[in-house]
Amino acid sequence: MAQLYVGTSGWAYPTWKPGFYPEKLAQKKFLNFYASRLNAVEVNYTFRQWVKEATVQTWIAETPAHFRFSIKAHQSITHIQRLKGAHEALARFLGTLEVLQRAGRLGPLLFQLPPNFKVDQAVLCEFLKRLPRTVRAAFEFRHESWFANPTFTDATWDTLRERNVALCVAETEERVTPDAVTADFVYYRYRKSTYTAKERRAMAVRIREHLAAGRDVFAYFKHEETPESAGYAMELLRGSEASG
Repeated sequence: MAQLYVGTSGWAYPTWKPGFYPEKLAQKKFLNFYASRLNAVEVNYTFRQWVKEATVQTWIAETPAHFRFSIKAHQSITHIQRLKGAHEALARFLGTLEVLQRAGRLGPLLFQLPPNFKVDQAVLCEFLKRLPRTVRAAFEFRHESWFANPTFTDATWDTLRERNVALCVAETEERVTPDAVTADFVYYRYRKSTYTAKERRAMAVRIREHLAAGRDVFAYFKHEETPESAGYAMELLRGSEASG
């Protein structure tokens, strides 16, 4: 049965008190509390830091067995080497996640390309050959050239489908990625500051369509200074559980 995993991009936000975290809850207990309300999180600090095994072990200990961690790829892969010749950096990145993978707690890896990274099918194809099929991955393209030309767009979708890699459907106030299915799971990043009730109902409808088709869904709301995004995530998760 397809599963829905919903959360936010991060959890260590003291400003979420008291709207989400209890006022007197110590920060070291945030993850455990978060995992009692939501079943996934997108870890973004791995973009700038290599996560340590001790940290990963703590994550596993603080969360239930059904909880998943989606990990953002290190900047050395996506922004410094821009996928070219990045096999050593990729191997190092994957090595830091072996404990999570062995524990069955690893969600999709997020490869977010720079805003100025123009469409380049050759580079994308070569990089994906280095990416093990044993890990799920999603790619977020942010330069308009990936979507401006139907020929380029179709080629990108075909490349992703061949490797069962998801297109990260990311939406902000400035940009919305096409909602195309390229893998046996889907990955959403809801990055707008606020969402209306109508928009949230549309999210739920689309997610139910994916689940009915047998696709796991990973959906993450942007972190904010207020806990509104965590509330959206809980609403989406509860709604799915109720409809299921």
